[in-house]
Amino acid sequence: MTEIPPANPTHELSTAGVGPWVGEWPTDERYDPELLERGDTRNVIDRFRYWTMDAIVADLDATRFPFSVAIENWQHDMNIGSIVRSANAFAAQTVHIIGRRRWNKRGAMVTDRYQHVLHHDTIAEFAAWAHGEKLPIIAIDNVPGSVIIETFAFPASCVLLFGQEGPGLSDEAVEAADAVVEISQFGSTRSINASAAAAVAMHAWVTQHGTFAG
Repeated sequence: MTEIPPANPTHELSTAGVGPWVGEWPTDERYDPELLERGDTRNVIDRFRYWTMDAIVADLDATRFPFSVAIENWQHDMNIGSIVRSANAFAAQTVHIIGRRRWNKRGAMVTDRYQHVLHHDTIAEFAAWAHGEKLPIIAIDNVPGSVIIETFAFPASCVLLFGQEGPGLSDEAVEAADAVVEISQFGSTRSINASAAAAVAMHAWVTQHGTFAG
């Protein structure tokens, strides 16, 4: 007897990609004829297999959460790509790169193509944008005066601001923030990896404001 997979599996069934479409091709315009013919090995969930990139972005835009992510980019940090990847995984509205316009995209694993990415030259420019949109800036760093994330109530609409690996957030970024939150740690190291901290913070927002299937 062939086992029938659950209707809503908790894991992806085709993480290695899929080959050419078998059978009659779908007529839905969201499908990419080239992918149907050659197969789809992209890093996308099963629901988006064979879809065009524009169709995927449009679908994500309809369900993105009302938080955004901002990253300081003064030292060409290798973690930025991984943070963008996590922003995609947690359906962030937009990713904001502050400082250098160019950033290492290798860690993003192409997820930046499905994510809206904006650039700001300075913290002041970014803060002006956030205040204009009435979005509180929630900085994530373990600095004096910060609140532990386990007790912090994230605003439903906000921007999570992350710093560089090593130095963390700049003084200007901390001053521009409406709140500063730190992730509780219990070992000997002073800090955790910047991309890991970003993923923890995004997931903390999701646990407070996300919706989950039963």
